[in-house]
Amino acid sequence: MPQRVAVSAEQAGRLVAEQFPQWAALPVTAVENGGWDNRTFRLGDSMLLRLPSAEEYALAVEKEHRWLPELAPALPLPIPVPLAKGSPGAAYPFAWSVYGWIDGTPATFGSVADPIRFAGDLADFVTALRNVDASEGPQPGKHNWFRGATLRTYEALALGALDELRGHIDVAPAHELWTQALEARWDGADVWFHGDLAQGNLLLQDGRLAAVIDFGTCGVGDPACDLAIAWTLLSADGRDVFRERLGVDDATWARGRGWALWKTLVSCADSLGEDGADARDARRVLSGILTDRG
Repeated sequence: MPQRVAVSAEQAGRLVAEQFPQWAALPVTAVENGGWDNRTFRLGDSMLLRLPSAEEYALAVEKEHRWLPELAPALPLPIPVPLAKGSPGAAYPFAWSVYGWIDGTPATFGSVADPIRFAGDLADFVTALRNVDASEGPQPGKHNWFRGATLRTYEALALGALDELRGHIDVAPAHELWTQALEARWDGADVWFHGDLAQGNLLLQDGRLAAVIDFGTCGVGDPACDLAIAWTLLSADGRDVFRERLGVDDATWARGRGWALWKTLVSCADSLGEDGADARDARRVLSGILTDRG
């Protein structure tokens, strides 16, 4: 597991003052639920600080500064565009970033105003991202936890979670779907993907999809990882719209379901015996995955 570092607002403010004195007078405040891979702080009213929480996550900083300014003009929704790159300092060991602030609230299953429209808007975003020239994009690797590569990277985690869940769920259909995902072939044509289309990275305004954030796991390769959102957030009808709009074939759909399955199995195993909102949501998602065999 990554060795995470703690970062305080005071420490982040010292980094800004040392390296970007033009912003030294602006207040630095922690963002509630500001992320796991990065510690996020508001800088004044119009900027944010994004500080990786571990060495592994810091590998994405250079990638984001290289590629997000190129991706942004091709996409139909706002994405983060870096304003400045910071260096280690103030007892903080990694490179870090200053971004413009994007207004919005994280999407949840219940906060999407029109699930069908949301699914279509998200599919249009994914389509535009896939249409960006991928010939020089970053291949899967440690920088993005091997998103875009084979699902076998996560086989041990998925099977371990299934063992833990034995007796709590019917593991046979889950194992069958996992096997189908591993056996589904990819044609090998690299395309751009976001890598972590999840509730916290999709922002809403008035219930509509308004922005997509956190491209730390982006890259080029097999785009099936971006299909996991079809089960983790979309309604059943929205899932159908999403698939049809993207024109997803059976093999890619099976791999996408596999990406949703491994993460949900792990979440369910980690929350056994709990009844909080996250645990209930993980069980809801798993039920949807096992029920929808299309």
